[in-house]
Amino acid sequence: MALRLVSDFDLGKDVLPWLRAQRAALVAAGAGGGGPGVLENNYESLRVLNVERNGNIIYTYKDDKGNIFFGLYDYQTKQNEHLYTFEKDLQVVSCSVNRERTLLAASLVQAAKEGRRNELQPGSRCLTLLVEIHPINNVKVLKAVDSYIWVQFLYPHVESHPLPENHLLLISEEKYIEQLHIQVTQEDGNRVVIKNSGHLPRQRVAEDFVWAQWDMSEQRLYYIDLKKSRSVLKCIQFYADEHFSLMFEAPLDVSLSDSGFKLVNFGYDDLQDQEKLSKHPTLCVFTNHTGSLCVCYCPNFDSWEQITYSVLYFHKGHGKTFTATLGHVDSRVTKGITFLSLDYYVAVYLPGHFFHLLNIQHPDLICHSLFLTGNSEVIDMLPHSPLQSLSGSLVLDWGSGKLYRALLNQSYLLEFLWNTRLDCEKLALLHCVLSCGRDSRRLEAKIIQWISENISACHSFDLIQEFIIASSYWSIYPETSNMDKLLPYSSLLTWDTEIPGITLVTEEIPLPLMKVHSFKGYWEKLNSNLEYVKYSKPHLHCNNSMVRREWHSLISEEKKGKRRSTVYVRNILDNAIKVISNLEARNLEPRLTPLFQEEDNHQRLLMGLMVSELKDHLLRHLQGVEKKKIEQMVLDYVSKLLDLICQILEASWRKHNLHPWVLHFNRQASAAEFAVFHIMTRILEATNSLFLPLPPDLDNTEKNEKVKFSIIVRLPPLTGQKICRLWDHPVSSNIISRNHVKQLLQNYNKQPRSSMMDKSSFSVEFLPLNYFIEILTDIESSNPALYAFEGRDNVDAKFVEEAALKHTTMLLGL
Repeated sequence: MALRLVSDFDLGKDVLPWLRAQRAALVAAGAGGGGPGVLENNYESLRVLNVERNGNIIYTYKDDKGNIFFGLYDYQTKQNEHLYTFEKDLQVVSCSVNRERTLLAASLVQAAKEGRRNELQPGSRCLTLLVEIHPINNVKVLKAVDSYIWVQFLYPHVESHPLPENHLLLISEEKYIEQLHIQVTQEDGNRVVIKNSGHLPRQRVAEDFVWAQWDMSEQRLYYIDLKKSRSVLKCIQFYADEHFSLMFEAPLDVSLSDSGFKLVNFGYDDLQDQEKLSKHPTLCVFTNHTGSLCVCYCPNFDSWEQITYSVLYFHKGHGKTFTATLGHVDSRVTKGITFLSLDYYVAVYLPGHFFHLLNIQHPDLICHSLFLTGNSEVIDMLPHSPLQSLSGSLVLDWGSGKLYRALLNQSYLLEFLWNTRLDCEKLALLHCVLSCGRDSRRLEAKIIQWISENISACHSFDLIQEFIIASSYWSIYPETSNMDKLLPYSSLLTWDTEIPGITLVTEEIPLPLMKVHSFKGYWEKLNSNLEYVKYSKPHLHCNNSMVRREWHSLISEEKKGKRRSTVYVRNILDNAIKVISNLEARNLEPRLTPLFQEEDNHQRLLMGLMVSELKDHLLRHLQGVEKKKIEQMVLDYVSKLLDLICQILEASWRKHNLHPWVLHFNRQASAAEFAVFHIMTRILEATNSLFLPLPPDLDNTEKNEKVKFSIIVRLPPLTGQKICRLWDHPVSSNIISRNHVKQLLQNYNKQPRSSMMDKSSFSVEFLPLNYFIEILTDIESSNPALYAFEGRDNVDAKFVEEAALKHTTMLLGL
């Protein structure tokens, strides 16, 4: 399927066998009570409670006596560990363990049974406890209130030594969040106890919020509060010490005033009011390492025929609202929409109805995102159980207790690329496959094969252009940030074709207001993106207009005999030499096609100018990047452009099993030769409109002359004539003479007349050629006007004699 879910954890495989072994050992020792089938009877109570930042997974189950068992699965060692057991028939709301596994925080409520009194504390519904578990010792009551409490330990980026202080978040159903600072000390060797447990410092973090999301990987808290019925998204970043900062505020045009209270990624939320949750819209925040910030939002369903959802691309300064037609009108939506983070993409899907893969790096054109609806096999293969995107690519299926890493299935998408018929899907899939970035050489070979099979089946865009630009972009993009602003991503600037099954509205949105002034890591990249949206218009994408003007200027000056600075020209040509050297180093095997066999100064000037212009462009806009790194990136980028062109040529030659010198002019072209020639003309069209350099031409050896001549005679007549007049070479002169003679002989009627020219000078020991020359002489002598232009056009009987003699010699193999 389009999504590849790689299993990282499975309750049934990674925990259940260990629990059964533990039970069996207890029974064998006569200490467990009950029989070996007891655990199976309580298997339904086994569930995941929380996933901590280091990957450790906390789970719980009830034994046959109703006691609550807390266990931990170590993600690194793949081992299970018993944490604590509450010997009361309670129900778990939330649980978290500190990094050192010395403290356990848990929030519990009284199990709902009629006729039983509240054993927690009079007047309280929820009890929040802090337990010393290294070893199991004291239990401290943090809260005993009538509202639900969720708990979460902070996991700062620090070295492995134990921390003297731990920090615990308490999230209340009463719409506030506070942080507890817990100091610990060691007694009697390794025994860890809470220091001054009666007076734990507390700090209010947020209040009056209606929605909150925890990012456990980046230790960030997103929440929304209402100010005069307006939703405002805020983000708090927690640091290694007790310090935290409010990073930004961003107004949201979403309605949450009547939706109640909702938490995302604070563990298992089965105890939240399901009736209220069903009325709450789906909302989540996604970020990635490039500094992107997306808010995905879907209001409540009000129709079974279509669904509306929005994605706010804060890092781009606009949002898009999509309206998707549901695949089956008679099939009601029983489960909500799912949003998943997939690095450069966000997946939006409704099982059985539609699948939308949104390009969050380049969201401007809808054609760069993949949308599928109806009875597509891709949709049918999507997981039907609700998945929760935790952080990064981690996805948890709460129902089955399975933890996955969600990835794009590159091989499946590549296969789908071969079979799709719509241009919009071809374009989106091409970019999606390239973004996966695995085994690029093999991937490029498969895409080139697909291009050669579909070169004439795509009408909305140029396949070769798009592949060359996109593949070159992705080859260099991961090396540094901001490349999406400086290098072209696509050959398309607009897209007006309708995408079946979906419509969209694009609107500008207010940018987040940053609340701090010093940035590092992700925040530096986000701020850079926001600054670009504010001040960088028009776009900063590099284009070859400057290269085109300078190249034409240099060529013109060369023709007029003028010269630029020798140093300037030499630097440009040196750039080209570096590109060709870098390109040849990429290929360990000799090329099949005859490329790079001569010094084509004009093409080398173009290569060198492109390197020079791109380097200057990046140096202007990439602040803080070393000059040597930029120079190498530019060299790699231009080399990649040329390499892709060479790969397409090479693949075409190999596909049709042609020898490099197979194109010649002594017979009609085969179907294979015509197919190769067609690819070559399409490459020429693609590179010409983009003004990209081409591989250097062939030199003037006898074999290469035959190849050149065979190419020209296969061109349309008018195109061939234009090229021949630009090509100052005996082969082109040969073609000119043949065309001239053909034109003379078309309307020739032999008439006896005396020639004005001396035929004795043309006599050769070859009677057919003598007769041919005599005819041409008679034609020219009968037309004084034609004879008068003999010197200027260089097409006269003597010229034809030499060309015909050479042509005849070649045909006879002499």
